[in-house]
Amino acid sequence: MAGKLPLPSRIMAAQYELYDRMRHRRAFEVAQQQGTASDFNGFEGARQCLIVTFKRSGEPVPTPVNFGLSEDGKLYFRSEPHVPKIRRLQNNPHVRVCPCNVRGKPIGPLVEASARTLPEAENDRAYAIIDANYRPEVRLLERGYDRIGVPVAYVEVVPAASG
Repeated sequence: MAGKLPLPSRIMAAQYELYDRMRHRRAFEVAQQQGTASDFNGFEGARQCLIVTFKRSGEPVPTPVNFGLSEDGKLYFRSEPHVPKIRRLQNNPHVRVCPCNVRGKPIGPLVEASARTLPEAENDRAYAIIDANYRPEVRLLERGYDRIGVPVAYVEVVPAASG
């Protein structure tokens, strides 16, 4: 599949493969657990969160992502629209989320939540929320991806307790 993708997406695919190989073993352990927190209050100060999406078989798949939190308690992240985590959440909006380090090692409470891919009209707000949580070097990297034309889908995540 990677050969059929445009160059920017192939660059991202190589990055995803590297991160998959670095994934911390605790990410897989936590993905199997039920969430205990009712909101994202324990996420303050974190730059990455572990998004656990579910295959059709019900198998959980943990993936660390950069994120931002809105003032109204919603979490936002972005990714390429064709990657498996986006397809999985479109098939099943139920996700689990916890703050983590860059390798996906959980560092806070797990939250049961619901996710949706945003319509294009909501992308600018989501981008601003995520961008506010980037470290300077990540902001530079993400803006570089934007300049070379990496396609982007924005996702909003809402705790199940508030839905």
